[in-house]
Amino acid sequence: MPKIYFIDTTNRDGVQTARLSLSKLEKTMINIYLNEMGVFQSEFGFPTTRHESSYLQANLELADMGVLHPIHLTGWIRAIVSDVETAFKFVPHIRHLNLSISTSAQMVRGKFQGRKSREDVLNMMVDAVEAAKTLGAESIGVNAEDASRTDMDFLIKFASVAKEHGAQRVRYCDTLGYDNPFTIYEATKTLAENVEIPIELHCHGDLGMAVANSIAGAKGAIDGGQDAYINTTINGIGERAGNANLVATILAVTKSKGFAEKYRLGNSINLKVAWKISKFASYAFGVPIPINQPGVGANAFAHSSGIHADGVLKDPHNYELYDFAELGRGEPEFVDTGREICSGEYSGISGFGHVMGKMEVAFDDSQKAEEILELVRYANVEAQKPLVEDELLFIAKYPQVAKKLLTLTPPE
Repeated sequence: MPKIYFIDTTNRDGVQTARLSLSKLEKTMINIYLNEMGVFQSEFGFPTTRHESSYLQANLELADMGVLHPIHLTGWIRAIVSDVETAFKFVPHIRHLNLSISTSAQMVRGKFQGRKSREDVLNMMVDAVEAAKTLGAESIGVNAEDASRTDMDFLIKFASVAKEHGAQRVRYCDTLGYDNPFTIYEATKTLAENVEIPIELHCHGDLGMAVANSIAGAKGAIDGGQDAYINTTINGIGERAGNANLVATILAVTKSKGFAEKYRLGNSINLKVAWKISKFASYAFGVPIPINQPGVGANAFAHSSGIHADGVLKDPHNYELYDFAELGRGEPEFVDTGREICSGEYSGISGFGHVMGKMEVAFDDSQKAEEILELVRYANVEAQKPLVEDELLFIAKYPQVAKKLLTLTPPE
């Protein structure tokens, strides 16, 4: 039986969101949490973007060190040869790529303004896939942008040609959130049956159906005989109305009526990381978690109604579909309201030593402490907010990797 895998795109689609961004250290922490959670792949950035190159290389080093393992780290580029060449120039050791190109009549007409035909789209995609193979890509996904508005005959041809030239997966992009669970099911099932290639589901929330469409699309791919790879972002953060929410989608796959009995995960997911990763992304992006967000919202396990409160106290299963502890919730949170020493871009060694000492981190000598403090200062400059405990611990444990993350070298 084909399986379901999760590919998180927070570090690519999430950071494309208007008015939002992440520091390179924050992106790295998200990769670490995704790996801890058991997510199959992180679309960790843009290898054609110069300011991403040090970060991408640093994360690949962490993968080689076993810190980011077994998660796959995949770069997103346009399906054009020059992007492939630039990706390997800036990030020589990148091994997994997603190549994206528009496929709908609207996009071909509206974006290329008559300069490209559908045949040109196919040829560009093929040339890019062949270039990626030649330069050493171990896995290649081909993205059909605006697949939900692409006629099925061309979509089948596009996916078939991609498979013929060595692509391992085709990403069905519901770029504008146009699909509904019924149409995306039929589309992915048809695609899977006709092309016999694993299908990625990349769904947006413009009509509020990103999670439902992801589940329906995965069902269609599996019913068509192929593995399904669901794209998500943490807290659903993404362009316009956002993407399929990571935690909500995992809950839907594993807890919804009858679904998990037939449609299985390809690898184990550690839901206990849900609370931590959602809280960190909220802090890093500066976007509060909605109180009604599934699993991690402040009201997800809150009961006020007399009937509900009475029922849940008698037996939580009366009014709770799953337990809060499954998501890593339950521990009290404490916030200093008296004296607090923060570690920032202007911190001194005394205050820094106090902060690290509270985390039971000691340094061999004062010179080592000064070196770590200097990296912490730079990280604060980039993030423009106090670092969380895990970030400080990461810098102390991997100072050379942290230095690379904080290195930005503008072109001359």
